[in-house]
Amino acid sequence: MSRGTEGLRNRYDSIPKGFFILTITLTVVSLDYITKRIIETYVHPHTVIDVLPCLRIVNVKNIGAAFGLFSGLSNNIFIFISLAAIIFIAIYLLRTTVRLELFSLSLILGGAVGNLIDRLTIGKVIDFIDFFIGKWHWPAFNVADSALTVGIILFLWSNTRQRKQNTKVPRHDPNHRFSKQE
Repeated sequence: MSRGTEGLRNRYDSIPKGFFILTITLTVVSLDYITKRIIETYVHPHTVIDVLPCLRIVNVKNIGAAFGLFSGLSNNIFIFISLAAIIFIAIYLLRTTVRLELFSLSLILGGAVGNLIDRLTIGKVIDFIDFFIGKWHWPAFNVADSALTVGIILFLWSNTRQRKQNTKVPRHDPNHRFSKQE
């Protein structure tokens, strides 16, 4: 590791765990809340604002889970699932010390809280980002959904990376029966 990178790593390692988690989580919740309020104020339902050839701003209410799945279920079920997930993530956050896990789980926590606020206040989730290629549209999503997705990907990557590091065997370990003997 280079000297510059080592100094940067030490600087991040000195940030208290709780402050780190709270900062990431509250940033996601705040950005999600603010963007949804802007959408609710300035973009009427069924209005489409073209941003890029593959990106639009819309105002859609999602009564289901991710991508509108399970829209026939009660909002109370989604609230219960969200609360259970938030508790599980909080417990995991208290137990882990791996920075990438802390970061990824903080993103997930922020996303879960952001969408839970919608479910508690209006009974559905406000989605406004419409990504598409040609006639193929990804289901509309929001900042909380983005944080959840990025957080889940980073969490899986972190765990895969840790698992690989834990299963690596030193090449010249004389105590390991598969080690290369010279």
